Amino acid sequence: MLGLEFARGVADATDCMLAHSLPERVTVTVTDDSGTVIGKGEELSDDASRPMARLWLRSDQVHRENVWPDDSDIGRPVILPGGEVGILRSWWNADDGSSWRWQVEFSNSA
Repeated sequence: MLGLEFARGVADATDCMLAHSLPERVTVTVTDDSGTVIGKGEELSDDASRPMARLWLRSDQVHRENVWPDDSDIGRPVILPGGEVGILRSWWNADDGSSWRWQVEFSNSA
């Protein structure tokens, strides 16, 4: 009824973050270091069946775009269920979407 928290993570400032395995609908809140809300998107959904979504911060609004990542996404932060944030280092998917392979780098330093 109230939903389930998908992830809560910490990352450097960015206008776009990838998210892996988002639920069908998700509310996204972006805050700064002091906890001030700088952007929000409520009940974001996308019909396209894709394993990743781009979450764009435009002005104070968050927009969702379900995608197969492409070369423009390499080096972009990606948040996983539970909140771990890494950097997408590579992505490949079959043309028919039946399989994919990816590499994400995680680090404990800034």
